[in-house]
Amino acid sequence: MATREALWDYRDEFGDAFGRTYFRRFGSGVVSSVGIGTYLGDPTPAVDDAYRKAIDLALRSGVNHVDTAVNYRCGRAERVVGEAVRDSPIDRESIVVATKGGFLPFDGERPDDPAAYVRERFVEPGIVAPDDLANGAHAISADFLEWSLDRSIERLGLDAIDCYYVHNPETQLAVRSRSDVYDQLEAAFELLERRRAAGDIGAYGVATWDAFRVPEDDERYLSLAEVLARAEAAGEAVGPGDDHGFEAVQLPFNVAMADAFTRRNQRLPGGESDAEPVSTLELAHEAGLSVVTSASIGQGELAVEGAIPADVDATLAGETPAQRALNFARSAPGVTSSLVGASDLDHLRENVAAGTFDPLGASAFDAVFE
Repeated sequence: MATREALWDYRDEFGDAFGRTYFRRFGSGVVSSVGIGTYLGDPTPAVDDAYRKAIDLALRSGVNHVDTAVNYRCGRAERVVGEAVRDSPIDRESIVVATKGGFLPFDGERPDDPAAYVRERFVEPGIVAPDDLANGAHAISADFLEWSLDRSIERLGLDAIDCYYVHNPETQLAVRSRSDVYDQLEAAFELLERRRAAGDIGAYGVATWDAFRVPEDDERYLSLAEVLARAEAAGEAVGPGDDHGFEAVQLPFNVAMADAFTRRNQRLPGGESDAEPVSTLELAHEAGLSVVTSASIGQGELAVEGAIPADVDATLAGETPAQRALNFARSAPGVTSSLVGASDLDHLRENVAAGTFDPLGASAFDAVFE
């Protein structure tokens, strides 16, 4: 597991090569504000090899944040992340490894009949109950997440996971009420508190797509304050004390999807009922949470000339559109780290080099939206 001392040592080794605030606080340590994601790509040995090389180069170049999920690339992504981290000359304790559970994973390749696969591999053996499923492939019940966490540890082959996310909990809103989803999350957090106490994870959080970006009256909406309250309750239930391990949220954020900054859709905990709402980024900052952005360059769509509005593009530092898009995400107040998928070594070098440029200051970032 990553340790405070090793994370700061990594920062001391690589920090001088990067711009201002490249390394940012994550828990008691620090993490690179450019992270490597592993979502994209086909589930093939060739892509496995490309990611293995990219992660190795990233770790040796100043990127010590690697993100994956149990279902990414049919389960192959976790295996490759684990291999790359174990084989790296960089100390394991210097690397933040994050993964997620929620979507039912395939095993190495996509089956011809996914519905039959889910029934035969998950439902019939009792790994997941039919009533816990949403959209036929998603569950966040505590029993399923425990199974999923065990599979992640096994596939990664690491001693522990630094940050474990409940993956897209808003998916459950398709089949159950919002209050029931909060109840599911609290039960899941109690499980994760127990696994944190056992040393299997360092921290946990939620990784979302829609939940924290949409308006309050949207059917996909979740309240970050309520999610945090459920984590606090889970911490108290597992105890001792009122400590809890909910430390991070992950959500999409880029120049074309800036809702987490622009939309005031969250209520501060304990605030007056008529108080003005705040943005998700503001609430996360007030709560002391780390925010990790996904889709930081729009899965490649913002990496081409002209994709970023000209007036915004002119304010951003970077030699290429991809670097400027990544630096937009890194500039948002409250953002800890911005993920970008890269299995191509040239793309990886380009993304790492984005960190050599200074991000926008808070006032300059605010001015983009005036």
